[in-house]
Amino acid sequence: MANRTKVTQQKRARERAKQERQQEKTRRREEAKTRKANEPQQPGGGDEDPDIAGIIPGPQPRPWDDDIEDAPEDKQE
Repeated sequence: MANRTKVTQQKRARERAKQERQQEKTRRREEAKTRKANEPQQPGGGDEDPDIAGIIPGPQPRPWDDDIEDAPEDKQE
């Protein structure tokens, strides 16, 4: 029967740790909620994906213009 007290104490410690973690999560969620509420809204309603913001539909300029050169001129020496 002596083993039960050790198990009970361990269980209480686990439960206390679990409650502390839950309180920490709740606190972090509240902080995130207030931080989001205080942030200024992005122009355009924030519905636009930031990865593709500013991309215009249609042909895009070539990122490596130096690879494609004009037709080589015939050199006559």
